[in-house]
Amino acid sequence: MNRHCLLVAGLAPLLGATQTFSRAATLGVAMLTLSLLHQALLAPLRGRLSGATYWLASLLLLAALASCLQLALRAWALPQALSLGYFPALICLQCLAADQLLPAEGRWRQLLVHLAGLLLLYLLLGASRQWLDQGLGLHTAALCSGALLLLGGLLALYNRLRLGRAPSRRQGTR
Repeated sequence: MNRHCLLVAGLAPLLGATQTFSRAATLGVAMLTLSLLHQALLAPLRGRLSGATYWLASLLLLAALASCLQLALRAWALPQALSLGYFPALICLQCLAADQLLPAEGRWRQLLVHLAGLLLLYLLLGASRQWLDQGLGLHTAALCSGALLLLGGLLALYNRLRLGRAPSRRQGTR
């Protein structure tokens, strides 16, 4: 399995649970909290564990943190917890991807940049989906397929506004 497949699997909460800005903000804060707690609690174990024991400890820690997150949402924000369903538990995939893909040096800085970008993407996607659905009456934006199309449009806009030329990725030889 390619290690970047975890990033694609982490799109499920982003696309599925950001119909409104409040749901996107709740899920974004949950993602931020879960990721930071996971990395902070796993930091002392990184030097002592390796291989399968490290990944088992990481999975057990993520399961405990996701359970606590679900319980906290149900205790303090029951309507939001019911509308989000099981999407907060899927944030564990993003935590696993971040843990596997981040380098050993400069880990915290890259993690914070990654999480800030994801939080901004959650909020931007949630606000634009809510505006398109309720403001313009485009009800396709409230569906998951509309979120995928909107995400593609936002990525195309980002690539258009980004400075510099994109590298050529032609395959094959000529």
